[in-house]
Amino acid sequence: MAKGEIIIDEKYCKGCGYCEIFCPNGCITVTGDKLTSLGFSLPTFTDPDKCTGCGICGWMCPDLAIEVYKYVEV
Repeated sequence: MAKGEIIIDEKYCKGCGYCEIFCPNGCITVTGDKLTSLGFSLPTFTDPDKCTGCGICGWMCPDLAIEVYKYVEV
């Protein structure tokens, strides 16, 4: 089974929440606890064990602020 990891670049993130909305496994949340230097709410990768590295969060990000890595066990 594939596992995934995401990295969110806070320089580009504007806290739109699309990554949270479109993540099919609910791995990302935007709570407002963590803010960018411009005051936008940062999403948090809250459940990495459920992430499959599908990449939907990265595709949906209008600011290209998410890098997705997919690891496959062989």
